[in-house]
Amino acid sequence: MLLRAAWRRAAVAVTAAPGPKPAAPTRGLRLRVGDHAPQSAVPADTAAAPEAGPVLRPLYMDVQATTPLDPRVLDAMLPYLINYYGNPHSRTHAYGWESEAAMERARQQVASLIGADPREIIFTSGATESNNIAIKGVARFYRSRKKHLITTQTEHKCVLDSCRSLEAEGFQVTYLPVQKSGIIDLKELEAAIQPDTSLVSVMTVNNEIGVKQPIAEIGRICSSRKVYFHTDAAQAVGKIPLDVNDMKIDLMSISGHKIYGPKGVGAIYIRRRPRVRVEALQSGGGQERGMRSGTVPTPLVVGLGAACEVAQQEMEYDHKRISKLSERLIQNIMKSLPDVVMNGDPEHHYPGCINLSFAYVEGESLLMALKDVALSSGSACTSASLEPSYVLRAIGTDEDLAHSSIRFGVGRFTTEEEVDYTVEKCIQHVKRLREMSPLWEMVQDGIDLKSIKWTQH
Repeated sequence: MLLRAAWRRAAVAVTAAPGPKPAAPTRGLRLRVGDHAPQSAVPADTAAAPEAGPVLRPLYMDVQATTPLDPRVLDAMLPYLINYYGNPHSRTHAYGWESEAAMERARQQVASLIGADPREIIFTSGATESNNIAIKGVARFYRSRKKHLITTQTEHKCVLDSCRSLEAEGFQVTYLPVQKSGIIDLKELEAAIQPDTSLVSVMTVNNEIGVKQPIAEIGRICSSRKVYFHTDAAQAVGKIPLDVNDMKIDLMSISGHKIYGPKGVGAIYIRRRPRVRVEALQSGGGQERGMRSGTVPTPLVVGLGAACEVAQQEMEYDHKRISKLSERLIQNIMKSLPDVVMNGDPEHHYPGCINLSFAYVEGESLLMALKDVALSSGSACTSASLEPSYVLRAIGTDEDLAHSSIRFGVGRFTTEEEVDYTVEKCIQHVKRLREMSPLWEMVQDGIDLKSIKWTQH
């Protein structure tokens, strides 16, 4: 309350201050006045200090990377950052009891969103840690009898790297290919399961192309073959309905900052009946039922719980609104520009993640041109190399199209004006860049680029 009152007084002082009003922000650029470092309480030589101007920032259209903190989540967190600062594992005084009660309420909120028992929720630092615990924890616990795992070629890097590290320990891993749509072939999955398979790990919604895998069907196959099923649901939790019992999911990874919660916190769901055993990766005080030692950060888990509760309440509304905005973005771009390809299955797809390839345009050039919109590319900008996205390569996208891909993210706080501005700028810059491209000129002249034999000089 003290912090909020101080901010309110500061805001009143700023608005009441005499002087010329700042110019209206440029269309498409958000005005962020409060982004400067907090001023010191010690009086300074005001004449020497330069006047701080308004900060112009790009529109945010990259919600697959991270989402802004929902103000309702911040409200829930603030008391545990200031007044209720006890260690939730302190059992001898009220400070610890308050924090523990808040932590357990957050556990209930997370469990409610996915249809789990609160005792099946283990708090972690995020989906990367959850994925590591699920894959390495299960594989190592059952290593004496089972030495085989199955995943897909389009998983998040932390899943693929966890599998590679297990291969170095002597495990065998099958990396299932995906179809052109980005969805796995269920018959291939069934054929890949061996008597010594301990785990199948398939992500729910892909972070690059937004494709939804048939999770319920995969769960049924794994259950019938007595193999544990893990899904990385960082991009799906709170956005599409998920029920761990109906879908027969044994382990699920959750991230806080992908659902309008704080960064640095996540959770892993680990089934209790039939019980899934994991070997802990971290040694320590045995918190979180011995599966994840370390003091649970109360403000962060309270934020995660609040984000899950808000997501549960608003999922249907958010999904309808995001679907409408995404449709608007795709249709307006495609009706104005030829040779635009949408990557991934258009039907089995989360609408908030749109990956488009603009033929004859380099993705990095387009990102640089769209400097007043925060977007990401499916190609070199996501890594230190000039290789195109491994996800786009896995779905069979031509290398030139993979290099020309841009991911548009539409989220809870994206407005219609922002979508329209992004579309307008995108069309303008694609046309300009194509006019500069000799390849585009050749295509307009009717030359088939694939028939040309290029020579090196």
